[in-house]
Amino acid sequence: MQSAKDSLYASPLGEINAFAFDETVVKVFPDMIQRSVPGYSTIISAIGLLAARFAKEDSVCYDLGCSLGAATLAMHQQITTNNCRIVGVDCSAAMVEQCRQNLSVVSGGAGIEILCADIRDMAISNASVVVLNFTLQFIPLADRQAFLTTIYRGLLPGGILILSEKLAFDDARQQALQIDMHHLFKKAQGYSELEISQKRSALENVLIPETFAAHQQRLKLAGFASAEVWFQYFNFASMIALK
Repeated sequence: MQSAKDSLYASPLGEINAFAFDETVVKVFPDMIQRSVPGYSTIISAIGLLAARFAKEDSVCYDLGCSLGAATLAMHQQITTNNCRIVGVDCSAAMVEQCRQNLSVVSGGAGIEILCADIRDMAISNASVVVLNFTLQFIPLADRQAFLTTIYRGLLPGGILILSEKLAFDDARQQALQIDMHHLFKKAQGYSELEISQKRSALENVLIPETFAAHQQRLKLAGFASAEVWFQYFNFASMIALK
């Protein structure tokens, strides 16, 4: 997909609406995510490698909150296991439509199913790999434990959950530093102070970050044997949880 430059917040907005994954975001999403999330390409590449390592024959690999299919495609390109399906799910109809087009062009779509649904309603089963790539942070706090427990129960023994999230920090100085460094990263990608400020306002109460300790505790409560960070770049991290 040819992505337009993200300039959604470049001009002063009289009213800043809550961020939504609508048609306007879809058009600029590849540019937006690359310029907003430090280490995004590295995480996507590693998801493919991890999926290849953990995918089991006759199982399912889920990309929950698949957006335009970057992680789905990375898994598809790396997995060589026989009869292993990939299911991508997103609740944004605009994202799903474009995702299906992208994957059809790049991969032919063989062995991939893209669904438009609320991931909290999905019946996860026979899964060897589950990916939540910057997805959980958009789910209400009250729903997160039950959702992760559903994923755990749907994973096969030895299965993996790859969870990427924006992090919060208990220490006030660390929190301030990590936010400042993220903003400096975005400035280095060409975003203005106005864009950074307005995007932050749009995401307030939509994207709710948590500490790694909170994620780890929840994952272990869901039943995972271990949960550790494998990658971190400022306040963005990716974790591996093993069943």
